[in-house]
Amino acid sequence: MATVLEGLELEEAAAASEDAAEDAAEDSAAGPAVEAVDSRPGMPLLLTGNQLNLDLYSGGCRHLQHLCAQEPPQLLQVEFLRLSTHEDSQLLEDTLARVPWRRLCLRSLVLKGGHIRGALGACLHGTLTTLPAGLSGLASLTHLDLSFNRLETLPDCILELHSLDALLLSHNCLSELPEALGALSTLTFLTVTHNYLERLPTTLGSLSTLQRLDLSENLLDTIPPEIGDLNSLSELNLASNRLRNLPASLAGLRSLQLLILHSNLLTSVPTGLAHLPLISRLDLRDNQLRDLPAELLDAPFVRLQGNPLGEASPASLSPPGTPQVPEMPRLFLTSDLDSFLVTPHGCSVTLACGVRLQFPAGATTTPVTIHYRLWLPEPGLVSLGPHDFLLSRVLELQPHGVAFQQDVSLWLLFVPPRARRCREVVVRTRSENQWSDLETHLEAEAPKRLWARCQVPHFSWFLVVLRPVSNACLVPPEGALLCSSGHPGVKVTFPPGATEEPRQVSMQVMHMAGRELRALLGEPEASVSPLLCLSQSSPHNFLQPVTVQLPLPPGITGFSLDRSCLHLLYRDPPTATWDDITTQVVLELTHLYARFQVTHFSWYWLWYTTKNCVGGLARKAWERLRLHRVNLIALQRRRDPEQVLLQCLPRNKVDATLRRLLERYRGPEPSDTVEMFEGEKFFAAFERGIDVDADRPDCVDGRICFVFYSHLKNVKEVYITTTLDREAQAVRGQVSFYRGSVPMEVPQEAEAARQKTGTDALWMATLPIKLPRLQGPKGRRQGADFSLLPLNLGDAETGFLTQSNLLSVASRLGPDWPAVALHLGMSYRELQRIRHEFRDDLDGQIRHMLFSWAERQAGQPGAVGVLVKALEQSDRQDVAEEVRAILELGCHKYQDSIRRTGLAPENPSLPGTSASQTPEPTQT
Repeated sequence: MATVLEGLELEEAAAASEDAAEDAAEDSAAGPAVEAVDSRPGMPLLLTGNQLNLDLYSGGCRHLQHLCAQEPPQLLQVEFLRLSTHEDSQLLEDTLARVPWRRLCLRSLVLKGGHIRGALGACLHGTLTTLPAGLSGLASLTHLDLSFNRLETLPDCILELHSLDALLLSHNCLSELPEALGALSTLTFLTVTHNYLERLPTTLGSLSTLQRLDLSENLLDTIPPEIGDLNSLSELNLASNRLRNLPASLAGLRSLQLLILHSNLLTSVPTGLAHLPLISRLDLRDNQLRDLPAELLDAPFVRLQGNPLGEASPASLSPPGTPQVPEMPRLFLTSDLDSFLVTPHGCSVTLACGVRLQFPAGATTTPVTIHYRLWLPEPGLVSLGPHDFLLSRVLELQPHGVAFQQDVSLWLLFVPPRARRCREVVVRTRSENQWSDLETHLEAEAPKRLWARCQVPHFSWFLVVLRPVSNACLVPPEGALLCSSGHPGVKVTFPPGATEEPRQVSMQVMHMAGRELRALLGEPEASVSPLLCLSQSSPHNFLQPVTVQLPLPPGITGFSLDRSCLHLLYRDPPTATWDDITTQVVLELTHLYARFQVTHFSWYWLWYTTKNCVGGLARKAWERLRLHRVNLIALQRRRDPEQVLLQCLPRNKVDATLRRLLERYRGPEPSDTVEMFEGEKFFAAFERGIDVDADRPDCVDGRICFVFYSHLKNVKEVYITTTLDREAQAVRGQVSFYRGSVPMEVPQEAEAARQKTGTDALWMATLPIKLPRLQGPKGRRQGADFSLLPLNLGDAETGFLTQSNLLSVASRLGPDWPAVALHLGMSYRELQRIRHEFRDDLDGQIRHMLFSWAERQAGQPGAVGVLVKALEQSDRQDVAEEVRAILELGCHKYQDSIRRTGLAPENPSLPGTSASQTPEPTQT
């Protein structure tokens, strides 16, 4: 069973806590919550002496707001304040903004989460993301605890707390600390453990009074040498990072007593650590240390377990003559490689595309070459259920079907979705023409990235999917009981004799918001139960009726309902229709539940409505559960209006995305909201004199193909052209978006717009595109007039970049060309010469740079890969992806040509696969 996405459970538990807090606040509306100010029966003393404790009771924010409104004298005398951040984020922000910080005499302030635990026992984070500026007025504050929150940056007000002695920032989402941290000159204790720190500020060394520093469980790979200036430091914890070496300045920490460095990637440590006068413990366990000074090897305060030298250096650890086991190799592969070798000794592999693999020793008996490739998701390669969401591209690992002697560990990186109730992340794989879900565990990589880890017995296709929580069990002949973990009231009872052979059964439960149903039906009293999907491994019906229990729709009880309004609906898989089977089964009603018996599995749904023909309404409601509301945008790059960005965005992400893009792009307002299904095909057609200037595999007759996946980036950048005369006037065209695959004929926009809109309509939106008038000959593209000898990069099998392709690349680079040139290996002097030779001619500079480099690369292998890498390093991912698309199209054309000449099989498969392994479109 796959692990439920922990973040989802955490947010649900937090939401439950917030509800409880609000209920408690409503119950306490008769008076304040502080007995020291206004006595209330049954309320504990929250304000006693100089302490105000609001972290152990629900509704702490409301109590604090009430106190701030009254502002009793006792409040201004508080020195110790504790407040739980397990509150609604807006309520928490409003509460902190109302506190008169500058008039308080606080010495200790605790605003932390961690008081509530999730279903798996993990402490939940609070909702705190920032602090009010007024908090900087706490001139006497010496202790500040912000642990278990969601801080991504350190609030500026903290840097003005010049009396601060202890700062606790553990279990947040910090990726860096500001350079201004050095202003906290009185700090003696700092802990930033369990964050995402990738680097440290150099001003850290100016904290001359710092005595204890804990930076464990982060992503640090280097430590600034300035850390050696911490003369008062007695304890330093850098465990569980990615450190490969340490600065020699650590040996200058003369006050250091405790140094924790375990679980890193250290291969050596400074020699001077052995001579620290006060050191009592040096923990170097689980690193990659191969050589240490003799003083450290023999020192009693040093711990070395889990290091290669620890296995060989002390004679007591292995008898003489014992063969040494070779260390497992670690491979870090760049994007220009597509294979690696695995030996019987095993290896750990990290791929640039966000994939990790670990082959244990003995996984293979002979060396095996592993090939990998990331495919763009398409319906023929992706298997999704009706309520599944795709979270990653498709990974193919070859050779297919080769069984390993031991399971191989696979990690796939993905961006976690927004919290959704009762959903889980799984890795889905294809085996023997069937898709199945693997047991999946999640590991944090960064604030907005997670690893999906699973064990794989053989190689095939893999992808990451977000699905409704699935509960499963094996039903023996003796019978069984299957319950839903997300909806405890949903149960299925299998009586003895229901099956002769054990069979696997599973259930998924989906919830539909009541307001959406009432809006669909126009009926205030309408209500539905959770939607239940039952499936089994056997094609045969059960031998005995199976009892299904569903909770009655919300607001309905078994003793007061009108049975004529209660409908049990069943989805017939062959016809994909919903049938009312209320009269065909016996509905047993209790106060809260309805029970009925079935012999085969499908979808079941309880409706309470006065409508008569419920089947058609159920189909619409089921579609509504699977629809995403999106907007379409078409933007032109400001410095190059011939470059157009097309994107399909979920409605809630439009504003943030536009704010980020409008610095470099401009264009019309987004389209009206349209609705799309996960995995639905659509395309963009340029009209009224505008065409696509590219030969790319996703372009058919000037129409750009898309497949919508709600959690992936549905974005493409294309270069457009026109056959009209731009010297005479600007060209005013448009781009229209249509549903489905690219047809032979696209309706005229004016006609299509008159059709009804909706999921069945072909036309979705039309946005204007304008190509400005060319100003004189200098404004004209010079590609056709640029004369060079015929030039090709690459080869026929892996794909060519022709002179025309290079001109297309040159026309897109613009002012970014110097960065690309430097990443291509050209010298700065050569760049200066090109600038001087082609003064006042930006196009000439770009073309000369690119073609002079290409001429030197002619006939050399790997040149195209160097160009793609240089484009990526220069932050021109758009051009790099287009080059890849050109190469892929060239490969297809090359394969077609050799097939026509009889040099290849008649039934081609996907590149790198055999015909028998080609995936067909599949629906689960």
